[in-house]
Formats: sequence, structure tokens, C-alpha cells
Amino acid sequence: MQGFIARACMIVAAAILNHPLLFPKEYTSSPEEEGYILERMKEHEERLRAEQERLEQEILKADQEGTDSGLDVYGWYFWSTLSLVIFFTIEVCRQELISGETNDNTDDDEGYTSSGSVNPKKLTLDKGVLTNLCETSFQNFIHENGRVQEFVEGFADDLLEALRSICDWDFDMELEDYIGVGSMYESWRVCKPVMCDLIVPFAAPESYHFQFELWCDASSDIPLDLQECGRIQLLQMGETCPDCLSGRTTNDDDMLCLIHNSNRNSKADDHALEELLCSRNTAYLSKDQVMKWFQISVTRAWGQISHKYEFELTFRNLDFPGALQVRFKSGKVIVLNITPAIQLEDSHAYFVSHFPSDSGNISDIYWHISFTVYERNLLKHMSKKLPVKSCHLRCLQLVSFLHKKQTGLRGRSALTNYHLKTAFLHVLLSKSPSAWKPQNLDQRLRDLLVFVQKSLQEKRLTHIIIGNPLVPLEIGVPAIFRAAEPINLFRPLVLQRQVYSEMVEHFEEMLKNKAVLIHEYTPHFSNGGLNTATVF
Repeated sequence: MQGFIARACMIVAAAILNHPLLFPKEYTSSPEEEGYILERMKEHEERLRAEQERLEQEILKADQEGTDSGLDVYGWYFWSTLSLVIFFTIEVCRQELISGETNDNTDDDEGYTSSGSVNPKKLTLDKGVLTNLCETSFQNFIHENGRVQEFVEGFADDLLEALRSICDWDFDMELEDYIGVGSMYESWRVCKPVMCDLIVPFAAPESYHFQFELWCDASSDIPLDLQECGRIQLLQMGETCPDCLSGRTTNDDDMLCLIHNSNRNSKADDHALEELLCSRNTAYLSKDQVMKWFQISVTRAWGQISHKYEFELTFRNLDFPGALQVRFKSGKVIVLNITPAIQLEDSHAYFVSHFPSDSGNISDIYWHISFTVYERNLLKHMSKKLPVKSCHLRCLQLVSFLHKKQTGLRGRSALTNYHLKTAFLHVLLSKSPSAWKPQNLDQRLRDLLVFVQKSLQEKRLTHIIIGNPLVPLEIGVPAIFRAAEPINLFRPLVLQRQVYSEMVEHFEEMLKNKAVLIHEYTPHFSNGGLNTATVF
């Protein structure tokens, strides 16, 4: 019986010596070494099972011969049970080792993933430093925004009024009041020069009307790679006009329209407006033609009111004719992005001539649809539910700040503030209001960076408004957009591998430079105290 006990002890010793926890962690970092260890463990398991089977056979034989005492039998049961427990422990630990290979690599102390990229979950974010940066650098913009908006409101009203005065009411497009959108009007601006984004809707002349075609219409023939786009037909009244009796009548040529003026301008009768604003030989509005008309009209309007102002007005970007730059004698600069737009019926969605994430390869007759007004309203709606002095806007300001500073170091990339704002709104909708307390700034910033990195890795960032069931009904998004398939904002960029690769590298470098960027632009006194002056 002593031989049996000796063999059982050998089994226990072998099991203990081959326990995975006895292997130092530094030897599990290499995939080749981990494979070798697992192979050795399998071999030892097979030996242990074979040894156990031999022991069982010998015990059975001993029982038959009646040579075992009661104590020996109980001893064998004890050692056998202990061996089985150890086998079970080995198996469990082995499975944990297999499943934890990736986690051991990604959750290292340095905060890097197995691919070498920074893991935002491991970033060290000093809550005090972040708060001081926001209070000393961004707080001043809040006070400045009011004065800037007051100036822009007065100047834009003057410019649009002058533009209306030079338009031919029977022939030209009709201008409506501008709408302020973007960081200036959503209170998360973080940089200079001051930039104001304005949407200026245009309406068709009285003798014309627009007919819209959306990518999500059931009968649409718009290509699948042009999601979030649509076409606009410029039609004369009487051409498929549902309210015009003369448009429905084909038998009586003398029937007059009871709603619209039949004394149309001769230019309109000659289709001159279509030639001016539509793509060649089509009734579809051309983005290039509309922008060219807008640039000429703005130039003429400025000529009428320039004597009232003591600043210089120039076109900052000829490709986007609404990108105006105001330069005062003091050297201060204000950028006005005035975007021509067509309102989609009675909704707050607008067809715009260009878009922040526009890849530049879209046909001239396909217009992006902007939902920035709904996004602004969503942000306002969510803000009402958040705690007092919530950290949500500061979170968006910080990631926008890091992006801008990284752009200054590396140069521009395809990653835009619109992408970051979209990611932020996704995180805002996914968290409970109580999660945005002021003291949670570092946690929420980390959540946002994790979300952006995950979206880049998965090559998918869905539109915040289209097809998103989390958007409250109070925002008033039309049913056709709520029911539409979600749109991947990264899709046009993924098709351009080099562009997308550079965008990912830009973000990864931003994470690596995070500490330097934040501390470099956080002002300090020479004695180590915090300076309250702006860092810009």
C-alpha cells in the first residue's frame, strides 16, 4: 500500500509543479512561449491521467485480493479525490490563461495594446489639471461669444438685406433668415480665430418650386454609396405642382392657375434660371452653379454696404464661397462660414452645398443633407436633464482642443470636429444624466476617447440622428429619417485606405501626446502656481 501512496504523492507533486501560476508572467508575454507552455501542460495531463488509471487498476486488484486495510482504502480515496481537484484546477487555470492572452497584453501598466496603440482606458488624466485648463483657457470664450454673436448678427443681417435688394424677385432665389450652428452657438468653442457657422436657406422664386429626392426614398435610384445625400429638381409651377390647377389640366389650354401669378417673367419662361443654377441639360440644382451665383451675389452686396464698416472682408476659401474672413484694424480676425442651403419642406433638415466630411468626389447634383439644427436641439434637450455645472461640454471642448493641437503638430487629417462631436453625442445618449457631474470629467473624457478609438478600429461611426432610436421624439426628427438605415460616417474614408490610415495615426499620436499637449498649454506661475491668463 505504501507504493500506492508514494505514486499518489508523485501525482500531487507533478500537478503542483505544473500549475500555471508557477510560471512567471514575464514568460507569458511571447505567443511562442505560451504555445510551448500549453503543449507541456497537455503532455503532463496525459501522463497524470495514465498514472491515475494504473493506480485505479492496482487498487481494484488489491481489493479483490482482500489485502487492503480500511485505513489504506480511505487513504487512497483521499489522495484520489485530491488529485481530481488538482486536475480540475489545472484545467480551469489553463482555460483562463488561453482566454486572458489578449487581456494580459492590452492591460499592461504602460497603457498600450498588443498592436502598439495607446489604450485610452489606461490613460492617466489628472482631474485638477483638466479642470484648470477648462477654467483658464475655455471660460474666456464664453464671455467673448456673446459679443461676437452680437456683431455677427448685425453684420449678417446687413449683408443679407443688401443681397435681397440686388436680387430680381421674379428671377433670383429668395433668401431667408440665417441659422447659427456649430461650436460658437453650442457653447463648446475652444480656439482662435473666432469661427461662426451660418446656414442661409434659399427659397425658389414665386414661379418655381423644388422637388426633392432622398437617398432613403423607397423609389430612389440614388447610388448606395451616396447615403445622406439627395437631389433637388427646380421646376416651374404647373410642372407636377399639386396645388396648381393648370398643372393638372391637359385638355383646356386656357385654364389659369388660381394660386400662382400667370404673368411670369420672360426670363423664367425661357428657362434662364435653370441655365443659371442647374446642371447642364438637367433640371437638377448644381452645387457649383449655386455657389458661383452666391459668391457673385455676396460680392455685389458687400460693395453696397462696405462704406459702413471699417474692416476688410475677403473670401478665405474660393472652393467654399461662403467662407468669409473679417479682419479688423486691430488685427483681430473673425471667420464666417455662410453656407447656402435649401430647406427640406417644413423640416429642420437642409440640403447644403458642402459638408465637413465631404470627400470631394460626389457628383455635382448630389447634395449633402445637414442635420446640424437637430443636433443643436438634441444638445439643448439633453443639457436640461444634466446636473448643475455638468462636465459634458468641457469633455467635448477637451477632445476638440487635443485634436486642434495635434493638427498643429502633424498637419490636417480626415478626422474632423464633426466626427468628434458625433462620438460625443453617442456617449452623451448612452450615459445616465448623473454620470456627467463636474467631478466625473476625467472619467467621461476617457469614455469619449475609448469610443473614438473603438469606432476607428471598427471603421464605423454611425450618424447621431439618422436611424438612431435613442434620439428623443421631442427633437422632432421626421419619421423617414428615424426609420432609415443607420449611416456610417467613416464609410467614404474607409474606401480611401491611405487617408483612413493617416486619420488613425493622427488619433493615436494625439493620445500619446495627450500629457504634453495638456501640460504645455496649461499656464503656470513661475513659482508653480496656476496662471489665470488665457493660453491662446
